[in-house]
Amino acid sequence: MSLYEKICGRPLNSNQSTKQELSIWTGVPALGLDALASTAYGPEAALLILLPLGAVGLQYFFPITLMMIGILFVLYLTHLQAAAAYPNGGGAYIVASDNLGPKSGLLAGIALMLDYLLNVAVGISAGVGAIVSAIPSLQPYMLILCLVVLLLLTILNLRGIRETGLAFIIPTIIFVGCLVASFLIGLFNTVETGGSPIPIVPPTPFPETMKTISIWLLLGAFANGLTAMTGVEAVSNAVPLFKKPSVKNAQITLTLIIGILVLFLLALGYLCPSYHIIAMDESQIGYKTILSQLISSITGIGFFYYFSMISIFIVLIYSAQTSFADFPRVCRLLADDNFLPHFLAERGPRLVYSYGIMLLAVSSAVLLVLFDGITFKLIPLFAVGAFTAFFFSQVGMVKYWTHKVRKNRLKIFLNFVGAVLIGTALLIIIAAKFYDGAWIVLMITGGLFILLSRIKRHYAKVMHKLEKPLKLQPFEHKSPLVIIPIHGWNALTEKALRFALFLSNDITALHVSIESEEKNKELQDLWTKMVEKPTESIDATIPRLKILKSPYRRINKPILDYVKKIKKEQPDRLIAVIIPEVIEAHWYEYLLHNIHAATLRTILFLERDQRTVVITIPWYLREK
Repeated sequence: MSLYEKICGRPLNSNQSTKQELSIWTGVPALGLDALASTAYGPEAALLILLPLGAVGLQYFFPITLMMIGILFVLYLTHLQAAAAYPNGGGAYIVASDNLGPKSGLLAGIALMLDYLLNVAVGISAGVGAIVSAIPSLQPYMLILCLVVLLLLTILNLRGIRETGLAFIIPTIIFVGCLVASFLIGLFNTVETGGSPIPIVPPTPFPETMKTISIWLLLGAFANGLTAMTGVEAVSNAVPLFKKPSVKNAQITLTLIIGILVLFLLALGYLCPSYHIIAMDESQIGYKTILSQLISSITGIGFFYYFSMISIFIVLIYSAQTSFADFPRVCRLLADDNFLPHFLAERGPRLVYSYGIMLLAVSSAVLLVLFDGITFKLIPLFAVGAFTAFFFSQVGMVKYWTHKVRKNRLKIFLNFVGAVLIGTALLIIIAAKFYDGAWIVLMITGGLFILLSRIKRHYAKVMHKLEKPLKLQPFEHKSPLVIIPIHGWNALTEKALRFALFLSNDITALHVSIESEEKNKELQDLWTKMVEKPTESIDATIPRLKILKSPYRRINKPILDYVKKIKKEQPDRLIAVIIPEVIEAHWYEYLLHNIHAATLRTILFLERDQRTVVITIPWYLREK
């Protein structure tokens, strides 16, 4: 068994692929974790922007939360429509491509890829942040912990392990139960004390006020808080996965997810100001998330606190799992449409899109390293991708209701309002977070758009040339002219020569001489004895030996010059260059051989001459 199979498991047969249909109760944990987990970092990101205002900043947190819920409600209504309009999956890429054209679809697809990529980085970093809040001694190892979690998730997904509804639903129930219990106790204490509850564990003290209130600062907090909207598109993307009636079950599932998310946001928006909970810088010693501070303030630090933090960690990690399922699928759609290399559309040995998973893992690792595994540094990048995808989906649905089906003014109006609101929110995010990292996403999006467009043009050009009907060009049925570069007479040369005799009766062996005339004469005598005389005995055409002198000790140039000379002299012949190579038993011994052979083969390929055929003859060295 290979090392890959030991890590990822034995290959699965294609007929072992099964479809696991989702019910409402398994759909909520399977598709809602991304959205529900965003409550652990979206509100915190908004509070961190308000931090310089001190206690005054908390007064604006609840109004900002209500604005976020307003955007969320519009997204909810429009995604209900998308689920009904596209029962086979209404993701932003499909909606935009179908209604707005391939360029808009490509932009939506790129936005989705970046959204899923950043969801992995943010989910893992926020999950590790939850653990660090409970165990402060782990703070110096945040980045290492993030990379370890990413590695484990990657291996699990490469193995093709399909999490059952039960495996998803238990952590989700615990997570929701812990937060609901904490919020209810907190609300009860707040009402009972007239809005001034006494925290069991004092929260982080307010910093000295450093900024004055400004619209720009409030817009920045709103932009950061909108990251709590991510993940709401997962249900409309996965309508076909639900049991019949799939559309109805998907819509009920989406309603439950949005309902829970709204309750969580309202509770955080009310309780954080009541308990004076503020956000902390993750690089600050003693960092604690707002959920950690709030739960400890309400229930104290005991079994329930640690149990809750573990459940938050698990759910945040599971939220990254959503991207491991959806990112490779988006890559497959783009690859099917020739925007990405075709191998990204191929299932691996374990019936998963292995290359897409590895691409996601490597890209996420780079992000985590570049941003030190700190959630707040990743947040400005996160919201841009998500809301760009939302925007194209909204505009696409406006076009869908207007042109593709019988006009429905209410639905057109709803999606139009959604497009305006989402577009406005996207502009706010870009403007407010431009210097904090949004410019990176815009630059990457533009670069990927150009790159993927060129990939599509390349595939179109190749298909045009390959599929063009051609008559067979037999070169007057002449056998190819064979050229064999050799180092000397040995077993490798003998094997290459035997193969050449099957191909042609016009064979030339080339030896580049950088040695004395005496060595050349020895090779010529050996050739006469070991090649020419045996060939004469069977009345076959005798392979020629040509010694090329190289006063400047170049190996490949004389061979290339000779090939060019023959091509000019024989314009109607195929030229077959047979390159003998030694193949070692271990990969790490490769550099000990074949450097000139690999270089010669590469140069011949780069010359792009259709008449030149390059053939490799391997000689396998085996261990004794």
